[in-house]
Amino acid sequence: MDWLRHHWEVEFIHGDVRDFGALCALFESRRFDVVIHLASQVAVTTSITDPEHDFEVNAQGTFNILEAVRSHQPNTIVLNASTNKVYGRLGSLRPREGALRYDLPHLPDGVNETQPLDFHSPYGCSKGAADQYVNDYARVFGLRTVNLRQSCIYGYRQFGIEDQGWVAWFLIAHCVGRAVTIYGDGKQVRDILFIDDLVDAYLAAIDKIEDVRGTSFNIGGGAANALSLLELLDMIRELSGCPLKHTFSDWRAGDQAVYISDIRLAQQKLGWSPRVSAQEGVRRLYNWIASNREMFLPVTAAKVG
Repeated sequence: MDWLRHHWEVEFIHGDVRDFGALCALFESRRFDVVIHLASQVAVTTSITDPEHDFEVNAQGTFNILEAVRSHQPNTIVLNASTNKVYGRLGSLRPREGALRYDLPHLPDGVNETQPLDFHSPYGCSKGAADQYVNDYARVFGLRTVNLRQSCIYGYRQFGIEDQGWVAWFLIAHCVGRAVTIYGDGKQVRDILFIDDLVDAYLAAIDKIEDVRGTSFNIGGGAANALSLLELLDMIRELSGCPLKHTFSDWRAGDQAVYISDIRLAQQKLGWSPRVSAQEGVRRLYNWIASNREMFLPVTAAKVG
């Protein structure tokens, strides 16, 4: 928070999206042009160990925000940070295995928004329920809502951990001399998106809200910025001159062998495309972490997949 206040004019109001009364009081006392809903329980693994908490934060919390907006400021724009996990494991897509990665030969542009939803894991269920409420509140109540089904976001000041922010955590672990554990075979693929490009997507959705209200967009790096865990290991070795220490373990529940966002709908309707390549973004983040290594030294050893 101190860092935010140093760079921008920020007012911090301590609250909880699970507290509907507090949300209503806030919307009664202030006027908001835009709500960017980023509050979330973010880890599949945590949702499995504590599904009730996961539901209360992700599903109930999103519902509370929508109801508070509907009741008090129905013209406010609501942008919801959704997730590619609403599509489930994508097992029916039958990925092809290569030397360093899986791919989807029949979907060269990735998974688009017509892919059937298939919630897998409590996290997928809670985020998927939130995603559908956001859509339905546009359809039924006329709210100005948009879902951004985000793929793997990474960038400056991301304090990645085992269960969230795997690109950042791989780089952090390497810079502080920690080993990581890769769950699965390391060939699983994600399209990664640098934070600057994600911010541009949100701004584009705000600018185009009258044309895109009630729409869900797949927001990621797309096929051009997809990489596997093994390929990230190679990039780290090239950047630093030495390998990241790692071991392997079993696959985790709900993990997708390959997910790549088909971003053509966002390109068409938002006029948005990623500008930072995976190679350039990883290099930027690595240099930032290396330059701020002391911030990460208290981090304890952990496993990553």
